[in-house]
Amino acid sequence: MSTNWTTFRELLLPGHQRRRGVEVELRRAIRDGRLVPGTRLPSSRDLAAQLGVARGTVTSAYTQLVAEGYLTTRRGSGTTVASLGPAGPSGVPEPPQRWRFNLRPGLPALGAFPRAEWVAAHRAALAELPDDDLAYPDPAGFVGLRKEIVDYLARVRAVVARDAVITNGAADGLQLTARLLNGSIAIEEPSHFGGEHLLQSHGLNTVPVPVDDKGIRVDLLSKTDCRAVLVTAAHQFPLGVVLHPERRRALVEWARERDGLIIEDDYDAEHRYDRPALGALQALAPEHVVYQGTTSKVLAPALRLGWLVVPERLREGIVKRKQYNDMGTGTIPQAAFAHMLRTGGYDRHLRRTRALYRKRRDALLEAVAEHLPAWQSIGVAAGLHVVLRMPDGTDDLALKSRLEERGVHVWALAQYTRTPTWPGLVLGYASLTPDRLREAVREIAKVAVA
Repeated sequence: MSTNWTTFRELLLPGHQRRRGVEVELRRAIRDGRLVPGTRLPSSRDLAAQLGVARGTVTSAYTQLVAEGYLTTRRGSGTTVASLGPAGPSGVPEPPQRWRFNLRPGLPALGAFPRAEWVAAHRAALAELPDDDLAYPDPAGFVGLRKEIVDYLARVRAVVARDAVITNGAADGLQLTARLLNGSIAIEEPSHFGGEHLLQSHGLNTVPVPVDDKGIRVDLLSKTDCRAVLVTAAHQFPLGVVLHPERRRALVEWARERDGLIIEDDYDAEHRYDRPALGALQALAPEHVVYQGTTSKVLAPALRLGWLVVPERLREGIVKRKQYNDMGTGTIPQAAFAHMLRTGGYDRHLRRTRALYRKRRDALLEAVAEHLPAWQSIGVAAGLHVVLRMPDGTDDLALKSRLEERGVHVWALAQYTRTPTWPGLVLGYASLTPDRLREAVREIAKVAVA
């Protein structure tokens, strides 16, 4: 198949965003069929010359798309378009490759999902559910779950709420909120590009604001024209830092001065291993914070269950949009989850997985200390991933590519940044046993020091 690669040049973004331009347009060409499975792409040097960009720009785009499963690469065979197969739950095709060591961040231990308890909760919920509740669901969510969520969040996260809105996961909650906004919204830098892309798909201009060891730089946020910001205050993704108390107060003051909105993504705050997590930011200013959570990091992403706690002035608009979007989230899984919350099953599962993940995190970091002593762990003891800072001058994207040739799936910090930063790897540890994590670190060390 012949391809006019120069057509991509006109679509590239200026400055440091050029890598995203190449990546986005290649992904789009694969999705819409202009690049069919089996198409061999030019070498990074050749394509860079044709597009008039740096070779590293193309290498970074290829590396990202290999990680997402759109491309495959083999030594001596170049880079080709992958056979994507069926799409995953997010609509993005699942990577076709089975990794020897999958250290993708963000996944819980899927094998620890409480299957028997979930089946029992479904049976109990169905036995209790009135016939009328089998009709079209309330777009705000099943009343029984909303009550349990409010009680749970007040007890565990100090959230101040009279009600909640049930969503199909955190992404659903974020897009419902995004549709109420216009203009510019600030995002953390670095952060997950998925949230940025979702916000941009709703016509919002995203403005990256740097994060340091105390969280988002509120002083720099104040210099933007944004009236909304998306933050991961309890455990910043990916750096793992906690928003400092002074920054929390400053962020709330910023929102009040501008009559602004803080979207607090509390994606994994329940997993803190050294001490209890700080209470939610929402409690400081319920009238200026949209709080969102999900079961994806505690139970499984496949459940597609999440929740929003929103300022009262926004509630009606969000519920209406939920109704227009999908007529509401399924009642039966909501009722089953409500039963788990009410009977303590969710708390029991959290206690088990906290102990499990702490052992796995400890095993990973002990192996790093032994085999990669110059690498530094960043962030607090929490969540499902760890960020390792590598020695300055290391190319994290190149290391990622070499590791994946050996079947080790990792994410480079550069994949989450929009401006140059220090090199690092973002490693998920929840889905591998301690022994497998030690093996993975030994494999990483072999490649890193070669």
